[in-house]
Amino acid sequence: MTEQSEERSGIITIERHILEEQEHHPSATGVLTNLLYDIALAGKIISSKTTRAGLAEILGRTEEINIQGEEVQKLDRLADLTLFRLNDHTGRLAVMASEEHETFLSIPDRYPTGKYVLLYDPLDGSSNIDFNIPVGTIFAVYQRISKEGRGTLDDCLQPGRNLVAAGYIIYGSSTMLVYTTGQGVHGFTLDPTVGEFLLSHPYIQVPSNPIYFSANLGYQKYWSEGLSRFTEYLQGNIDQTVSLSLRYVGSLVADFHRNLLC
Repeated sequence: MTEQSEERSGIITIERHILEEQEHHPSATGVLTNLLYDIALAGKIISSKTTRAGLAEILGRTEEINIQGEEVQKLDRLADLTLFRLNDHTGRLAVMASEEHETFLSIPDRYPTGKYVLLYDPLDGSSNIDFNIPVGTIFAVYQRISKEGRGTLDDCLQPGRNLVAAGYIIYGSSTMLVYTTGQGVHGFTLDPTVGEFLLSHPYIQVPSNPIYFSANLGYQKYWSEGLSRFTEYLQGNIDQTVSLSLRYVGSLVADFHRNLLC
């Protein structure tokens, strides 16, 4: 599809959107643009596997335990390898870190390193996979702070204020990618007929009058008094002018996504 036909139809692909976002940064080299598009490509691949998981025999556990003490699902491993292998050779990254690994992931010696750092949870909510509940990928991008070499732990442990880009991909009844580079938050829905993410939710903002909140009340006995009172407040038990409905499925991406849009 040409840019002129995109204009007439109102269709904006994620590639076009990322390129337009790059124009807000005169010193941009295009490296971050390509990195974000690689993350979108990883999302397409993971999405294709999650929708076919039962048929492709990739449901179930691997009998491994990750750093969080959780059993590693087969789709966890697949998503983890997909993100790593799409980014380890590009020369854009100094180092990566994944929720599935105890230590950070160095770029293989045979490949060049770059100026960015990629952190990710390849498949958040993977304990829900076997029950067909939405899961997601979470990612964050920093600029490296080390001067040279393969990247260090300090590159990965930067504060949130240093983020260059961040977002998530949710795999549910449809697949959506939501991201920001500091110029608003934008959501893209994957059109499986053309295999492309298309802009569907521009400039997302937290609702001024929210409807839902999410919390695992099963852990309430471990909460501080302040957190318990805040949850009571959200439910309207303290201030009757506030009364939110509880929705919780145990997948951070799914819960956060619903609360952001409602």
